[in-house]
Amino acid sequence: MSITISALIKQSPLARREAEMIVERISGISRATVIAHPERVLDAAQHQQALAMIERRAGGEPMAYILGSREFYGLDFIVTPAVLIPRPETELLVEQALARFSSLPTPQGARMLDLGTGSGAIAISVARHCPSANITAADISGAALDVARQNANALDANIRFIESDWFASLAGESFDLVVSNPPYVAAGDKHLAEGDLRFEPIDALTDGAPGENGLACIRRIIADAPQHLNNGGWLLFEHGYDQAPACAELLSARGFADLCCFHDLAGIPRISGGCWHAH
Repeated sequence: MSITISALIKQSPLARREAEMIVERISGISRATVIAHPERVLDAAQHQQALAMIERRAGGEPMAYILGSREFYGLDFIVTPAVLIPRPETELLVEQALARFSSLPTPQGARMLDLGTGSGAIAISVARHCPSANITAADISGAALDVARQNANALDANIRFIESDWFASLAGESFDLVVSNPPYVAAGDKHLAEGDLRFEPIDALTDGAPGENGLACIRRIIADAPQHLNNGGWLLFEHGYDQAPACAELLSARGFADLCCFHDLAGIPRISGGCWHAH
C-alpha cells in the first residue's frame, strides 16, 4: 500500500533525520523536497523498501550500509559490509598526506602508498586533490578492493590497486609517502561488540592478537616501511586514542626522525608518523 512521507516518518521508530535519509534514498528526491512536501505519496514498492530499511536500522545496522554510501572529505563513497565505514577523524590523515606532498621538492609524480585501503577513501581523496601524484592502494581483501575500484571509477581517480598483505606484494618498490588506517582496536575490546562496529569487518578493526594492545599491525608497518620509503619519505598512520606514546617509541626505535602526532577535532591524538632518512 502507498503512504505519505509524513505518515511514514511519523510511524518510524528512527530519529527523524534517519527516516528522512531513507525516504531520500528510496524516492530519489532531495532533502529539501522531503521537508517541503511531506504530503507526497510513496508508492507500494517504495513503502516496502522503506520499511525493510527502517527495520534494518532499528536492528542496529549502520546507516552507511543501509544507504550504501557515506560522505568523506567532500566526496560520496560506496560502502558495503566488506569495508570499514569512512569516519570524519580519518580526514585528518588525508589533510596531513596532502601537506606532506606539498612540502616535497618535486611533488609532480610523487609516489604514495595507501596500505589497507578498504573503500579507497584515503587514496581517492588524495588523488582528487593531487592529480599529478602516482598513487598505489593495497589491501589483503579482494572484496574490499572491488569496492575501492568502484569508488575510483565513480570519482574519476587514477589509482593502481593491488592485493597485498601490507607490503608483501610490493617488493622492490619505494614511495615518497606511505599512509595507513590499519586495524588498531585491541583484541577483546568491549567496543567491538557495540554499535556500528558489530557490523563492520572484524579484520579491519582489530589484529585479534592477544597481548598486543592493538599494535600488532602498526608494529609490522613501522618495521617494514623503511624498505619502501625513499630518502626523506614519510610514514603516517591512524591509531587509537591511547596509542600515541607507544607509536612514538616504535617509530623512534626503528630510526624514524621528525616524529609527529596530530590531534583530531575532539582533541584526541589520532595520526602519528615520521620521516625516513637513509642511514
